[in-house]
Amino acid sequence: MKNLIAELLVKLAEKEEESKELVVQVEALEIVVTALLRHMRQPEQQALITDIEAALDEAKPGLVVPAHDAELLHQYIKKLLRHPRN
Repeated sequence: MKNLIAELLVKLAEKEEESKELVVQVEALEIVVTALLRHMRQPEQQALITDIEAALDEAKPGLVVPAHDAELLHQYIKKLLRHPRN
């Protein structure tokens, strides 16, 4: 029983580490996207944002991706494009 608990704790620690890595990757990508947007001229920036939002609106959640998850993705991308972090 102790071995099972120890194994579960190790697995939990590994999952937590993987989760931390994903958070860091997302934050890094957010910083890169924000920097790229800020270095674009306004008309180019707006054209890119419009194209991305149009592509998102056309994308339909499939059977694999729940509608709620797709909506969260859409909301986050729109927030990132319209109100990038400082």
